[in-house]
Amino acid sequence: MGDHVTEIVIFTLLFLLVSGMGFVAARWRAPNDMAHLDEWGLGGRSFGGWITWFLVGGDLYTAYTFVAVPALLFGAGAAGFFAVPYTIIIYPLVFLVLVRLWSVSHRHGFVTPADFVRSRFQSPTLALLIAITGIVATMPYIALQLVGIEAVLKTMGVTGDSALARHLPIIIAFAILAAYTYQSGLRAPALIAFVKDTLIYIVILVAIIYLPYKLGGWGKIFDAADAKFDASPNPNDGILLNAGNQWQYITLALGSALALFLYPHSLTGVLASRSRDVIKRNMSALPAYSLLLGLIALLGFMAIAAGVTPLPGAKEGSVDSNTVVPLLFDQQFPSWFTGIAFAAIGIGALVPAAIMSIAAANLFTRNIYKEYLKRDATPAQEANVSKITSLVVKVGAVACIVFLDPQFSIDLQLIGGVIILQTLPAVALGIYTRWFHRGGLIAGWAAGMLLGFWMLWQIPNAATGRAHFGGSAFALDKFGFTDSKTTVYVGLVAVAVNLLVAALVTLALRAGKVPDGGDDTQPDDYFADEGDARASVPAQPTSTDPDLDPAPSPKTA
Repeated sequence: MGDHVTEIVIFTLLFLLVSGMGFVAARWRAPNDMAHLDEWGLGGRSFGGWITWFLVGGDLYTAYTFVAVPALLFGAGAAGFFAVPYTIIIYPLVFLVLVRLWSVSHRHGFVTPADFVRSRFQSPTLALLIAITGIVATMPYIALQLVGIEAVLKTMGVTGDSALARHLPIIIAFAILAAYTYQSGLRAPALIAFVKDTLIYIVILVAIIYLPYKLGGWGKIFDAADAKFDASPNPNDGILLNAGNQWQYITLALGSALALFLYPHSLTGVLASRSRDVIKRNMSALPAYSLLLGLIALLGFMAIAAGVTPLPGAKEGSVDSNTVVPLLFDQQFPSWFTGIAFAAIGIGALVPAAIMSIAAANLFTRNIYKEYLKRDATPAQEANVSKITSLVVKVGAVACIVFLDPQFSIDLQLIGGVIILQTLPAVALGIYTRWFHRGGLIAGWAAGMLLGFWMLWQIPNAATGRAHFGGSAFALDKFGFTDSKTTVYVGLVAVAVNLLVAALVTLALRAGKVPDGGDDTQPDDYFADEGDARASVPAQPTSTDPDLDPAPSPKTA
C-alpha cells in the first residue's frame, strides 16, 4: 500500500471535491421549492445545451465503459469494438424518437417512459410492466458502477482479504453518493459531470499519445495483440472478426443501439432538457464521445503490449479482467497522473450511478406508488418517496456486489440489455404509432421476455464454469441449424419475436373487436416546444444562482 500513497491521496482529494460539489448542487440553479419530481428528479426541466451535453454523455459513458470495453479487447480482440459502431448508430435513431418524446412529456408533464405509455395506451397494466422492466434492468447497471471503482481500489491495494475489508471503501463511497443525491437530486450529477468528463478527456488523450510512444509505436502494439490471439484456443479471438463472430458482432451492435436510450436513466437526462433544440444539438454532437470510446477501447491492446497480468479474482484460480486498465496506468504512468486517472474512473461511476438511482426511483414513485398505493399523493409526497427509493436502490446495488460474485453482476448487465429491449414496441414505436393493441403489446412483452430468458439459460460460460446465463451470444445450432457455429445477440432475437407476437395478437384482437381503450395524447403534442402555453410542467422559478447556460425562458404552467 505504501507504493500507492500518492495515488491514494490524489484519488481521495478529487473524490472529496466532487462529493462537495454534489452537496453544493442543491443551491445551484436553486428553485423556490425542491419538493417536486420535476425539480428533484429532472432538475427543473431547464438544462441547456452544455449541461445536457455533459449530463447525457456522463450518463451513457460509465465507469464500466472505461474498464470493461478495453478489458474485452484485452481478452477477445476485435469483438470488443462492437461498442464503437453501436454508439454511432444510436444517435440518428434516437434523434427521431427523443425529440417527440420530450415534446409529449413537456406537454403532459411525464417524468418516466411508463408515464407516456400509461397515457398513450390508457393501460395501467402495460405501464406497470414498463416500469418494472426499467427498474429490473437498471439495478445491475448501478451495481456495475461499483465494479469500476472496485477495480481501481484493488489496484491501489486498499481492499483487504475479508468481505468487509474488501467492500468497505465502496460502501463508504456509495454512502456519500446517496447523501448528496438525496439532497440535490439530478442537479448533483449534472454539476459533477463537468469534472468527470474533463478528467476523462485529459486522461485518455494523454494515454493515447504517451503510451504508444512508450510501448514502441502502434505497430508493436498490434503485433503483440495479434501474437496473443494467435495462441488463443478460442478461434473467435483475434484483432479481426471471422465467420464465427461476425453475426454476433452485428446483432450485438444493433441490439445495443436500440436498447441504450430505452434505459430510464438515458431518458431522464433527455427529459431534463429545456427545449427540442437542445436535444437536437446534443444528438448531433454526442457522436464525439464515440471517438473517445474508440480510443478507450485501444487501451486493451496497449495492456497486451505492456505485458499486463490481471489481478486475481474473487474466486480462487480466477482473474479479474476489470483491473487491466487500472494496472496499465499504474505500471506506465507516474504516481501523480495515475491518481488522476483513477479518480476519473471513480468519479465516472458516480454520475451514472446517481442518475440511474434517480430514474429507478421516479419509476417506482410515479408508476407504482402513485398508481397503486396513493393516487392522491401530492408533489411533495412524490418527491419524498423518490428520495427514499433512490436510497433503497443504492443499497440494493451495493448488496449485489457484497453478497454476489461480482462476475455474476457483470453477466447481469448482459441480461439487462435483453430485458430493456422488450420495452421498444411500447415506448419507441409508441411515439410514432398507436396501431398496436395494448393487449398485443402485453403479449409481445411476455413472449420476448420468456424467449430471451430461455436463450440466456442455454448459454454457458467456460471461463467461469457457469452452465447458464454465461453471456448473450446464442449459438444458432440450438435452433436446429445443424453444425452452425454462428452466434447472435439474444436481445435482438427476443425483441423480433416480441414485435411479431404483438402484431399477430393485435390483428386477432382487432378481428374479435376487443376494446382497445383510447389515447390521451394528441398529434400536436409531439411537436410542443419550450414556452408552450398548454404545457403541464410547473412554471420555472427565478434563481439568483449563476448558470453555465443562457437563462431559460419562463414556462407557462
